[in-house]
Amino acid sequence: MGALLLAACGSNSDAPEGGIDAMRLINADQDSANWISHGRTYSEQRYSPLDQVNRETVSELGLAWFADMDTARGQEATPLVMDGKLYVTSAWSKVFAFDAATGKPLWSYDPQVPGETGVKACCDVVNRGLAAWGDHLFLGTLDGRLVALDRDTGQVAWEKVTVDQAKSYTITGAPRVIDGKVLIGNGGAEFGVRGYIAAYDAEDGEELWRFYTVPGDEGDDAPEYLKTAAETWSGDALTGEDSIGGGGTVWDSMAYDPELDLLYFGVGNGSPWNRAYRSPGKDGTGEGDNLYLSSIVAIRPDTGEYVWHYQTTPGETWDYTATQHIILADMEIDGRTRQVLMQAPKNGYFYVLDRATGEFISAEPYIPQNWSTGMSEDGRPIMNPETRIDITGKPALVMPGPLGGHNWHPMAYHPGENLVYIPAFEAAMLYAPEANWKPDRARGFNVGYDLGAGDLPPDLGIRRQVQGTIKGKLLAWDPVAQKVRWEVEHPGPWNGGLLATAGGLVFQGNSGSEFAAYNSATGDKLWSFAAQTGVVAPPMTYTVDGEQYVAVLAGWGGAFALSVDGELIDQMKPVRNISRLLVFKLGGDVQLPPEPDFALAPLDPPLSKASAETIELGRSNYARYCAVCHAPAAVGSTELPDLRRSGALENRTAWLQIVHGGALQDNGMASFAGSLSEDEIEAIRQYVIKRANEDKAMEAERAKTRVAKR
Repeated sequence: MGALLLAACGSNSDAPEGGIDAMRLINADQDSANWISHGRTYSEQRYSPLDQVNRETVSELGLAWFADMDTARGQEATPLVMDGKLYVTSAWSKVFAFDAATGKPLWSYDPQVPGETGVKACCDVVNRGLAAWGDHLFLGTLDGRLVALDRDTGQVAWEKVTVDQAKSYTITGAPRVIDGKVLIGNGGAEFGVRGYIAAYDAEDGEELWRFYTVPGDEGDDAPEYLKTAAETWSGDALTGEDSIGGGGTVWDSMAYDPELDLLYFGVGNGSPWNRAYRSPGKDGTGEGDNLYLSSIVAIRPDTGEYVWHYQTTPGETWDYTATQHIILADMEIDGRTRQVLMQAPKNGYFYVLDRATGEFISAEPYIPQNWSTGMSEDGRPIMNPETRIDITGKPALVMPGPLGGHNWHPMAYHPGENLVYIPAFEAAMLYAPEANWKPDRARGFNVGYDLGAGDLPPDLGIRRQVQGTIKGKLLAWDPVAQKVRWEVEHPGPWNGGLLATAGGLVFQGNSGSEFAAYNSATGDKLWSFAAQTGVVAPPMTYTVDGEQYVAVLAGWGGAFALSVDGELIDQMKPVRNISRLLVFKLGGDVQLPPEPDFALAPLDPPLSKASAETIELGRSNYARYCAVCHAPAAVGSTELPDLRRSGALENRTAWLQIVHGGALQDNGMASFAGSLSEDEIEAIRQYVIKRANEDKAMEAERAKTRVAKR
C-alpha cells in the first residue's frame, strides 16, 4: 500500500470523533450513508451503492424539501453530507448548512467577495463545492482565498490568499484534502495568468508546496520538469515584455490513488489561446507542444514531486483544456486487469490511460470533431492542417469549439455496467486570428482571436440552420470497446453532471429545466421532475436514518448561458435562473411554488444613427470586452442583462457611468476605464443600438411568419 495508508494509521488517526481523517476518506466507498468528498470517493467515480431508490421504486420519488439560494447566478456545486448534515456552496462562494433530512437551515457563511471580481471570471461567478478534514470545511473563493470553516458553526478558523489578487486569478473549483493537505488550483488563463496547484496545511493554511504547470523566469533554479517543459516553448513567450503568464490553470479536476500515492489533475488552456502569439516560431507562426498545457499530470501529494504527464492536445490553440473530470477505475482490457484513468476532455476524444505510468491505452472520438484526423499508436493526435489557425493565419470552422465536447460537468462511472456516462454536446466555432493583437492586462479576454468573427447575422434562416447543428447528449460510453452503448438527446447543450447508483439508475438535470432518472443499462427515462430552471450541477445521494435522499443544486448559468448567442438558447427552450437546492426521497410530496411568469422586455431601442466606422469600433471592442458575459452580437440570454434591452441604452451618460465609472461594480459590472476610452465605450453603445434595431426587425419578420402559418 502507498505511503498515505501507513501515515493514516499514525499522526492523522486522531481526528475528532465524527471528524474526517485519512482513513475515512480512503474508505469513503464503504460509507454509503454519507458523501464526504467532491466525487464521493478519491476515485471520483460518482457512483453510489445505495439502491433503495431503484428502477422499480423511482416512480415514487418526490420532493422532500427545497431551499432557495439568494444568488440568481449559475449553480454548479456538489453538496457534501456528513452525519445527517448537508453542506453546499452557491454562486459568489457562499456556503450553507442544512439538516439533511428536513432542510432546516443550520448556518450560512458569506465570504463577501467584492462584486468587481465578477469580471475576472471567464464563466460566471460559480463555485463547485467544499472539502472536509477533521471538523473543518474548506472553501475556495472567487477572489482567490482558501477559507477553513468550523463544520458545526460556520465560523472562520483561518483564511489564506492563494493568488496574486492584482491579477485576474479566480477560484471556482472544489478543494480536495489528502493527509491533512488542502489542495487547490485556480482559473484565469483567458485573462493572462500563470497556472499552478498548491497544497496548504489544513491546521493553519501554511503553503506547503506549489507546482507550476508552465515554465516561468526561474532559469537554472527551475525544477527539472519545468526545464523539460521550457524546451517546448519558443523565444521569450513566457518571460518577455509581452508575456501574460502562459496559462495552464488547474481550475477543476483532481483524483487520487492512495495505493499508488499519486494525485492526478488536469491542466487548462494556453494564454493566449492562439499559439502564434503565445509561442511564436521564427516565421511568426505557433511553435512547440507547450507543456504542460492541456495535460493530465501525476504528482506526489506530499511534496508536489512530478511523476508523469500525458498531453491530450499538443500545441493547443482552441482552448482545449484537460481540466475535465478524471475518473479512476480498475477494469479488464485485453485479458488483464488494468489500473486506468479515464477522461473526456474538451477536444472530443475519450482517453484511457494507465494511471501508474501514464501509458496511453486507447482513445476514440466521443463526438464529431475535425481538428484531428486520428490518433497515432503512441497516443499523439494527428492534426488536421486546415484547423491549425496558429500556423495558417486563416479563419477556420473547428469542431468542437472552445466549450468543448464535454466541459466541467462531472461524468459518472457504473462499475456493474462498466459504462462511463458523459454529458456531451456538439458545437463548432469560427476561429479567426486577430491581426496585430496585443495583451490587455487590465480587462477583457486575452485570446488572440477576433471573438466577433463568428457572430450570427440577423437572418432567421441562417440562425435556424446553426441552431440545428448544436446538440446536447447524455452518452453511455463503453471505455473498453471505446464506443457509445446508448445515448439520450436533450433539448440543447450545457446539461448537468451525473450520478450513477446501484439501483440501476443514472440521474441528470438538463437545459430543458428537467431533472430525470434513466435506466443505467438502456437509457430509458424512468422518472422526471420539472425543476423550473436549467440544471447544470451534478446530483448526489445519501441516507439519514436508513432513508435514501437524492439532492441536486438547480440554477441555470455558466459559460454557455453567458457566452453563447442568447437566441440560440431561447429558441431551443427559454431558460431562466431560479436557484434552489432540490432534495428528493421516496414518497416525498412537497410542492414547489408556482413557476413565475417569464417575459422579456420588448426590443425598443433608439434609432441607429452612428457611422459605419463607429459601429465597427464598437463591434470589435464589444467582442473582446463584453461578449464573454453579455453574449456574442449582444444577443443576451436570461442570466445577465440583455444589453439590447438595457434601460441605459438610450442614455449616453448613464451608459458611461456604468461601463466607465463602475456604478454597478457591486453587482459584478466593474469599470472598464483602464482598457476603454469614453469614445470607445460610446461606440459599443452605438453598436448595441444597431444590433437591437436589426433584431427588432427580425422579430417582426418572425411574427409575420407565425401569423402566416396559422
